[in-house]
Amino acid sequence: MRHLWFDIACLPLGWGRRVRIGVDGGAIASVETDVDAQPSDERHGAALPGLCNVHSHGFQRGMAGLSERRGRPDDDFWSWREVMYRFLDRLSPEDIAAITAQAYVEMLESGFTRVGEFHYLHNDVDGVRYADPAETAGAIVAAAETSGIGLTLLPVFYAHGDFGAAAAAPGQRRFLSDVDGFARLVEASRATLPADALLGVAPHSLRAVTPDELSAILPLAGDGPIHIHAAEQVREVEACIAWSGARPVEWLLDHAAVDDRWCLVHATHLTDRECDRLAASGAVAGLCPVTEANLGDGIFPAVRYLAAGGWFGVGTDSNILIDAAGELRAVEYAQRLAHRRRALLADEDKPSVGQALFAGAQAGGAQALGVRGGLAVGAPADLLSLDPDHPALAGATPDTLLDRWIFAARHGAIDCVWRGGRKWVEGGRHVDADAVAERYRRTVGGLLA
Repeated sequence: MRHLWFDIACLPLGWGRRVRIGVDGGAIASVETDVDAQPSDERHGAALPGLCNVHSHGFQRGMAGLSERRGRPDDDFWSWREVMYRFLDRLSPEDIAAITAQAYVEMLESGFTRVGEFHYLHNDVDGVRYADPAETAGAIVAAAETSGIGLTLLPVFYAHGDFGAAAAAPGQRRFLSDVDGFARLVEASRATLPADALLGVAPHSLRAVTPDELSAILPLAGDGPIHIHAAEQVREVEACIAWSGARPVEWLLDHAAVDDRWCLVHATHLTDRECDRLAASGAVAGLCPVTEANLGDGIFPAVRYLAAGGWFGVGTDSNILIDAAGELRAVEYAQRLAHRRRALLADEDKPSVGQALFAGAQAGGAQALGVRGGLAVGAPADLLSLDPDHPALAGATPDTLLDRWIFAARHGAIDCVWRGGRKWVEGGRHVDADAVAERYRRTVGGLLA
């Protein structure tokens, strides 16, 4: 067993001082507080548990910035989707692995130690399933192993182009499965996973899955998590009402036994009743505020949802810009813009907005990805250290440290990141950043040539 020693550490019951953490076999074996460092201990300033990225499409990192040109007066999510379809038509499994590895390196450098990969790119460019159904899942696993990030793989079931089993569009051909084919894909994907990876399932959305198909694929998750896109767009909500008479989240809560194994990704457009019911269900709302802003989706009703006791996590979704602190900051800033007030997601008992955001996302993210979180005995040794010499953290106390990091630090505040007890980031840089970036540059350069 080896030990890490910190001046302060964010523990489950609050900040501890002079904290010594023992690591053995990839897990936390001991946590001592108010103790001196031993000569063999590795010493650092402040320790935080790693965050879980609840929603990622890794390959989309390669198209970041390609859709930021005005091409039509009604440019929105649906026109962005056409750009995405054109980009993914070029990708081989090797391309997916190279691009996703770069995304995962950036996630680790920003403080994410596990990712929920909402993986729907299953078929070859002609729409035919690869001979190995887990061909592209293997590319995701390879990217996770190259980068070192923890992986919760979420194979996506996608069968239709819109509500009511409408035919899929040509650009969706690489996503499509039937129930039997998806079952084979899930089992093949399970066989590719390393020991510390997890598997769930992800019905893409009510647009892409019929009620019967939803019922058929949910058991494939076993005891793993279940993720689904829901109510991201107003047009989606209107189409769901036209199909079923109910809104997407309303329909799920009425028909799908949503509970604490579920993560409803986005859930942006909720009525007050839906908001309260979702909070009461125990499910996690998977918020991706940077992507949601980029796509013009809308603003999640976080003030009401958190007041009702709802769980949330954050994700990077399209990976337009990968920054854990930036996602947390965007959750709060969106509420300030919507309500024209400040410090909305804290309360009188816990006045620090940064601490409220971090604690909520850390707990909700771990639940959504099916892992135990926090700096506690038996939990994975997934943690990060903040650099006490970073200018934005000068004079910070435990009460102000997370506010300083999330709202004021830009890049460079994270010094080291450990995942499964192994240090993958040191001095703010991933240990294999240069090699992964070079492969990424060659891949994307070739795709866009």
